[in-house]
Amino acid sequence: MSNDQAQVRLPEEKVFKDPVHKYIYVQDSLIWNLINTREFQRLRRIRQLGTSYLTFHGAEHSRFSHSLGVYEITRKIISQFERSGYSGWPKEEKLVALCAALLHDIGHGPFSHSIEDVFDTHHEAWTCRMLREDTEINRVLRDFDPSYPERVADVICKTYHEPIVVSLVSSQMDADRMDYLLRDAYFTGVNYGTFDLERILRVLRPHQGRIVVKESGMHAIEDYLMSRYQMYWQVYFHPVTRSSEIILRQIFRRAKELYGGGYTFGWMMEPLEKLISGNIGIEAYLALDEALVQAAFSAWSHETDPILADLCRRFLNRRLYKYVTMDGPDEQLWNDIRAQFRAIGLNPDYHLEIDFPYDMPYHVYRPGSPGPADNEEKPPILLLSGDDRLSEISGRSDIVRSITGIHQGKYHLYYPEEPLLESAHRLSANIRELFGLM
Repeated sequence: MSNDQAQVRLPEEKVFKDPVHKYIYVQDSLIWNLINTREFQRLRRIRQLGTSYLTFHGAEHSRFSHSLGVYEITRKIISQFERSGYSGWPKEEKLVALCAALLHDIGHGPFSHSIEDVFDTHHEAWTCRMLREDTEINRVLRDFDPSYPERVADVICKTYHEPIVVSLVSSQMDADRMDYLLRDAYFTGVNYGTFDLERILRVLRPHQGRIVVKESGMHAIEDYLMSRYQMYWQVYFHPVTRSSEIILRQIFRRAKELYGGGYTFGWMMEPLEKLISGNIGIEAYLALDEALVQAAFSAWSHETDPILADLCRRFLNRRLYKYVTMDGPDEQLWNDIRAQFRAIGLNPDYHLEIDFPYDMPYHVYRPGSPGPADNEEKPPILLLSGDDRLSEISGRSDIVRSITGIHQGKYHLYYPEEPLLESAHRLSANIRELFGLM
């Protein structure tokens, strides 16, 4: 009997009390051992929503709790398939799917997406390295089955030979998205992300190597997609959160620029130096968490470089950039603003940024057509009729069709308010009018 079939049950079921799912159940010793690795425990020290806590004060939840939630939703989906006796689910893949769901975020760094933008890293690549290289997680997986590190990594990298397993963790309606919408809504205190998870779990079906939705469940999926749409515009793309993310990126950019120019920092820890230098390995990467980064910001707020010190003080004390809404990018106006910022002693490379957030809440995959780079990774949501016919959901739902392919957003120009107010009289009339200084 293979390890997959035996599944090595725990002597006693372990239970996590969870505010979103009420209880999270761990029955397999492999899952329990993975939870107790240092790589997974590190996720307690990384917030799920990055800088959103500066906008929504309750958004302090971690990627640890989210990862447990993704595991639990995946467990529930597979249990539903097995209880109902669906032939389309490969039962021998259950534990691989649960491991991938649990471990899909282990590669995230502190304030993950901002670090990725500046240092050209990607959390999925780090996740796969942690699975394949010499880590506690790798050893736990190898001790269970020598093939497991590579199998779980293939699911994360979306190259696994069973696409249905990949779709549980990465698709337009996966366990990852379902958990983070519910969890983020709970901790930010908004209602936008709520939807009927139990109903969705009941209408999912394994079919021809993919997960589809029973036709009668279309309205539950509409609710889910609208929740995602609202969460992006009301929470994830909140302009105040975008301001904090801009300052965070500027801090990393400035530190990288100073380091490249030979600047001597008053305080620098080795993991951070390795990140900035672009020469970081797994051990140093695992040492990076948000506590270390914020300790660096506290020290850097006293650096002799005025730009880095100011940016760090702004982030730590929530003195964020203000913003004005613009109709669109006007190159002549943009150049004029940059020139006038220089004239009053501001650095337009660090004190100005135009931001245009956009999201596609749902897209239709059409082979061979231009579109998002991840089209093939995120195939469409398919409805299954009573006579086993499949139809793409936007062809049946007016609600989904109305949000399909939407690139909605407004241009926001971010800037530090205080020095601008001090020098308002030196700016031209049209610039003063734009910034509301008339």
